[in-house]
Amino acid sequence: MTTTERTLVVLKPDAVARGLVGRLLQRFEDVGVKIVGVKMKLMDADFTERHYFDLATRRGAAVYAATSAFMRQSPVIALVLEGVEAVSQVRRMVGNTYPSEAAIGTIRADFAHVSKAYCQERDQAVANLVHASGTVEEATHEINLWFSVDELFDYQTAAERFTF
Repeated sequence: MTTTERTLVVLKPDAVARGLVGRLLQRFEDVGVKIVGVKMKLMDADFTERHYFDLATRRGAAVYAATSAFMRQSPVIALVLEGVEAVSQVRRMVGNTYPSEAAIGTIRADFAHVSKAYCQERDQAVANLVHASGTVEEATHEINLWFSVDELFDYQTAAERFTF
């Protein structure tokens, strides 16, 4: 049985600054996930801490500090995407956290250019273009953090209207 899910995707400052927003949105739409929420936001320190609340524990204080500074340097674009098994589908599309280890054809392999060793040696943020929720529970938490109910939309795409 397939399940329709919603997931959060954040196009990070490097994606926005490099002018990749349209190309990345197109890739999501091409596989049949639909955009049900979108906003541009400049993250402040408080919001960054709420989004990355466990990063210091998972990867260390230096990585958290670098990630926080990176995410606050320019606007990001947050998306709520909806589709069949959207969380896992989007994660597969995005690829490995470290672009040098991401499968060919994923967003990070195709567009990001930083190695795991480079990031680990410098305890720095990974400029990997996009954040995607890792689980359905994480997606629910993150969507509620980034969007209010009135900022999300239910509608039917043309493809959905003609699917039996």
